[in-house]
Amino acid sequence: MDHHCLWTSVSHAFLFISVIIFFFASSSISEKAPYSTFAKDATQAQPKTSYDYIVVGGGTSGCALAATLSHGAKVLLLERGDLPYGIPSINTINGFVDTLANLSPTSASQTFVSTDGVVNQRARVLGDFVNKAGWDPALVKESYEWVEKKVAFEPKVLAWQEAVKDGLLEAGVLPNNGFTYEHIYGTKVGGSIFDQSGKRHTAADLLEYADPSNITVHLNATVHQILFKPNELRARGVLYEDMNGKKHVALLNEGSMSNEVILSAGTLGSPQLLMLSGIGPSKHLMGHGIKVLLDQPMVGQGLSDNPMNIVLVPSRKPVEISLIEVVGITRFGSFIESASAHINLPLLQEVGSKFGLFANQNTSRNKIKTFFEHRFNLDLSGLDAGIILEKVTGPLSFGDLELVSKSPYENPKVTFNYFNDPRDLQACVEGLQTIVKVLESKPLMKFRDPFLPVRDLLALVAALPLNLRPRHVNAPFDLEQYCKDTVMTIWHYHGGCQVDRVVDRNYKVMGVGALRVIDSSTLLYSPGTNPQATMMMLGRYMGIKMLGERLATNSK
Repeated sequence: MDHHCLWTSVSHAFLFISVIIFFFASSSISEKAPYSTFAKDATQAQPKTSYDYIVVGGGTSGCALAATLSHGAKVLLLERGDLPYGIPSINTINGFVDTLANLSPTSASQTFVSTDGVVNQRARVLGDFVNKAGWDPALVKESYEWVEKKVAFEPKVLAWQEAVKDGLLEAGVLPNNGFTYEHIYGTKVGGSIFDQSGKRHTAADLLEYADPSNITVHLNATVHQILFKPNELRARGVLYEDMNGKKHVALLNEGSMSNEVILSAGTLGSPQLLMLSGIGPSKHLMGHGIKVLLDQPMVGQGLSDNPMNIVLVPSRKPVEISLIEVVGITRFGSFIESASAHINLPLLQEVGSKFGLFANQNTSRNKIKTFFEHRFNLDLSGLDAGIILEKVTGPLSFGDLELVSKSPYENPKVTFNYFNDPRDLQACVEGLQTIVKVLESKPLMKFRDPFLPVRDLLALVAALPLNLRPRHVNAPFDLEQYCKDTVMTIWHYHGGCQVDRVVDRNYKVMGVGALRVIDSSTLLYSPGTNPQATMMMLGRYMGIKMLGERLATNSK
């Protein structure tokens, strides 16, 4: 079974967040998991502690990894944010605005803008590919199924999503693969992180698998540095700080060569922490006054983000609130997906103003309001609408990450170089051409306003404050320009600690002992429609492998 890309919309609370923060509201609240016995705020941590494994980052890989390792060793999981269950605001649109605009050390996300002018968010909350990666297919299958039991559910496909599915089939994205977790060409219905009762599930739910007696989770813990043994490039622990500014040291237990520090801090966090600890391009580190322990020029290199472009479709009839349920997997390098809800455009303007998204458009809220009302005859107090998007697979364009300062609290400088490779731009254009066919299909005509032609829909999006990039008047008529002008993120950025460049095939940092990186920073390209599923699987997969290695080493 080809589970390497798993479900279409698992973790689409993150995959589609860049659209949700502008448009969608959800009343679903996560069910609180029983973590009270082992999850504590870092302010309650002792000044110095020791464990067999120290996992830095409680995201998609880190939670699965820590839960698995706890069944054979003492584990510390350090998360710079908080549990998602006590943050109901992340499930509502108004809460998203405040949450994403909040840059305090305890906020649920941290906004950054890449040098490409695309607004992004760095999460701060505890959430054929198989063959190329050299993974064991049987263990991969078992690991995916372990994840699925907690966070993947079959969605109930309602009217808008059904129409998009039928439109994709009419547009030639064949065959109809029905509901499946398989990543295969054609149109399918994938899984959802919302269960049948409407509750949202995240990677943090995987900690329910943990052995409570063997795991400690410290929240609001920001790791400053990896600690190494004297005169030996071998990790011995980490230095971290709680939200009150108090420093703590977590060390690896002595007596076993299997004990390790594992970075699961993500595409931004893991390469940043390596560089702050003296592992990275020597000239760059010395420029920040950091002592170079290992000159590793590939740390921070190979950064990519899957570019996303959308078409907004005002509806003549009410639509359901839906995230990504239907996906068209094309052969030309683009995924076609959709969502729907009641959209509040004044709120969109508020979001845009908070992030300065009107800066390069030489306009104001009133001008935007007038533009929409007069040109498109839209009621800006709110309207029902769907969004159809295309995401470029891979991608083939890449950039880099550099430190801005020696502070772990400050986001690094990030460049993705969207569409730098012309093949990515071509895939975007073909994806949009397919979306146009879907919009002109019979199933979509029952939702579309007949007086709004497709070019007007493109013009509508080109007028929205989606990023900080300059806009061109020809964007609605030139799909290449439209791709460039309206590009957004869907949080699928990856790279920076890539396999065979920074880590080996066992995810061990090359040239360093007792240190691994297991997260999206190791990817050479983004797998499938949503890499979050694969990252959860990888945490489980490597946890099992590491426990096997531990057993073999300790039995000698």
